[in-house]
Amino acid sequence: MEFWVMQTFYGLSYGSLLFMLACGLTLVFGVMKFCNVAHGSFYLLGGYMGVTALRVTGYSTLSFFLAIFVGGLTIAILGAAIQRVFFRKLYGQDLPQVLITLGFALIFQDLVLVIWGGDPYRVTIPAPFKGAFHLGDLYFPKYRIFMILAAAVVAVAIYLLFEKTNTGARIRAAADDEEMAGGIGIKIPLISAGVFALTAGLAGMAGVIGGGFLSLYPGAGLIMIPLAFAVVIVGGLGSIKGAAIASILLGLIDSFGKTLIPDLAYFTMYAPMLIILAVRPTGLFGKPQ
Repeated sequence: MEFWVMQTFYGLSYGSLLFMLACGLTLVFGVMKFCNVAHGSFYLLGGYMGVTALRVTGYSTLSFFLAIFVGGLTIAILGAAIQRVFFRKLYGQDLPQVLITLGFALIFQDLVLVIWGGDPYRVTIPAPFKGAFHLGDLYFPKYRIFMILAAAVVAVAIYLLFEKTNTGARIRAAADDEEMAGGIGIKIPLISAGVFALTAGLAGMAGVIGGGFLSLYPGAGLIMIPLAFAVVIVGGLGSIKGAAIASILLGLIDSFGKTLIPDLAYFTMYAPMLIILAVRPTGLFGKPQ
């Protein structure tokens, strides 16, 4: 019984990180119809910015949350800038989108190597998040609990933004019919830049939080992006609910797969994506495009 409880907990915590990484990708992919292969690099750069912020401000709990804010804000600004300069003319052009964002992913990887070097880094976890809660013979790491709570906060915030605010209504209108939305006064370029900044910022924040759990190194962004795409494909383009459920599903599969069938762990992580593509190409909660 202990095995099943702990593996479920580990799967939920890993799935929470996947959600924080993939929710921005599903928004930019499903809402803006833009395939951003560089999304994993935003995660990586955000993590390194968090490491740098902690070096400057110290390693207190307040500094940790400040590092999350700095990682998210700097990458949001970077995302908005490259969207305005490079990406905004490529909407509706699938192959150019993939090629230019892949190019940026490689550039960012080398940029990390030049600035921070090739050694792995970890975001320093503040003292209150170290250790574990004991429940009988079970040990629940505090940082994994924090990851679950952080993902819940992100999910609620995105839901409130898109479903309960005028800004969210404008974004949905622009996604459904860009020409009609522009005709009623919605500023499409501003909406596009704002959504891209939001998704990049979410990836940057995920990089700081994930950097306390997984190592940061120059190639980590290219490792994380297939996982994010797997979540988006299983959950459905543009569906935050789908991304949340897919993240939990893939997190659980990864946790149990690595323990029960370690030789096939990589396959089991992507098997749901293959099945979904064969049975329901739009994903669990996606709509036909």
